[in-house]
Amino acid sequence: MQRTPRGLRLHIGLFGRRNVGKSSLLNAITRQQVSIVSEVAGTTTDPVEKPMELLPLGPVLFIDTAGIDDVGALGELRVKKTRSAFDRTDIGVIITEADTWGEFEEQILQELSRRETPVVIVLNKTDIRAPDARILARFAPPKAAGKGAGRNGRAPRLVQTAAGRGTGILDFRQALLDAAPEGFIDNPAILSDLVGPGELAVLVVPIDKEAPKGRLILPQVQSIRDLLDGDSYCMVVKERELSAALDRLNRPPKLVVTDSSCFLKVAADVPPSIPMTSFSILFARFRGDLVSQAVDTLAIERLRSGDRVLIAEACSHHPIADDIGRVKIPRWLRQFVGGELHFDVVQGHDFPEDLGQYRLLIHCGACMWNRREMLSRLVLCRAAGVPVSNYGLVIAYSLGIFERALEPFPAAREACFGASRASG
Repeated sequence: MQRTPRGLRLHIGLFGRRNVGKSSLLNAITRQQVSIVSEVAGTTTDPVEKPMELLPLGPVLFIDTAGIDDVGALGELRVKKTRSAFDRTDIGVIITEADTWGEFEEQILQELSRRETPVVIVLNKTDIRAPDARILARFAPPKAAGKGAGRNGRAPRLVQTAAGRGTGILDFRQALLDAAPEGFIDNPAILSDLVGPGELAVLVVPIDKEAPKGRLILPQVQSIRDLLDGDSYCMVVKERELSAALDRLNRPPKLVVTDSSCFLKVAADVPPSIPMTSFSILFARFRGDLVSQAVDTLAIERLRSGDRVLIAEACSHHPIADDIGRVKIPRWLRQFVGGELHFDVVQGHDFPEDLGQYRLLIHCGACMWNRREMLSRLVLCRAAGVPVSNYGLVIAYSLGIFERALEPFPAAREACFGASRASG
C-alpha cells in the first residue's frame, strides 16, 4: 500500500509548538524513526511526510510540521509552510505538553475549526508532568456519548500520551479512527457510478510526449481501477483507433472518456447518442466541485484582451514543447477571446497571495492531491472573487463542445444551461 498515491490517502497534520513531541508521536505511531527527535527546539524545519497503512482506515499520510511558534526570519518561513499544510489536512492533531494550553494552541484549534477539520488533541509528556485539570474539563466528552459516539461530531477528541515511552499510542490511533471523515471511508467514485456494473466505458488514451514511457498517467490508471472496483467493463484505445473500436461493439458504451488534448477528434468520432467527457472533468468532480467549476467556466465570456489568467498545476513536471497547460490552453483561450491574455503558472503547493489580479484560475485535475486541499483552494478563490475552472472544462468551452462534455453530469449541465436543456 506504500504505492498508493498521496491524493488517495487520508492526510493527518501534526501541529503544535516547538519541542512538544510531534516528531516523537509520529515515530511512535509509525514505529519508525521518521522524524529527527532532539531536545533542541525547532529541529523539524520543513513538513515531513510519512505514508503508512493505518488499519482499518487504510492508506494515510502523516504530515509532521515545524513548530508553529518558531522565531526569527527563518522561523517565519517555517511557520508559513506549516500553515500551508492546513489546506491539505483531513484530520488535525494539536500536540501540546500535558499542562499547557495557550494562545498558540487556541489559534491552531480556531484555524482547523474554521475549515471544519476534525481535531484530535494530544496531551503529551504525561510521564513528566500531570495533565492540567482545566484542559481535561474543557475537552471532556459529553457524558451521554457512548462508545464510538461522536464520529461525525465537531468536538475535539482528547488523548493523553507519553510518546517517548510509547504510552497512549493505541488511544491516539483510536482517536484518529473516530475522527476520520465518513467521506474518506466511503470514497466517491471517479466514473464507475456513471457507468454501472456490467456496462462498458471506453477510455481514449493518447500515447504522446506527456505519457511516461511504459506507463499511463495517474488519472487514467485510477479511472481503470475505479471501473474494475465498480464491476464495470473497460476498453482502452488510442484516439486513432477509437472509431474502429466503436464499430466493433455489438452495443454502444455507457460512456466515452478522453484525454482533453484530443477532445475535438473524439467528439467528432463519438455519436451524439453516446455520452462523452474528459478525464480532467471527471477529476473536477472527484477532487473539487464540478458544479461550481462548470459555472465559473462561463467567466471565459467576460475575458478581455489584457486580462490576467492563472494556471495552477498540482504537480511539478517539466513542460514539453506543446504542453497542455502552458501552451495549448493559452493558445485556445487567446483565439476565443480574440486578443492577448497574460498567463502566470504556479506548481505544487505554491499559490499567490494576491489573487485579486486574476480574472480566472484554471486548475489541473489535482490527481496528486486529496480533495480537501483542492476544496480549500476553491474557498480561497471564492473569497477573493476569482472564478475557478479546470483544464478539461476550459478546453471544452474554448472548442465549442462544453455542453456535450457536461452531458454525463445533469446537475452541472442544468446549472450552466437551465433545466430544459439539461433534461433534453
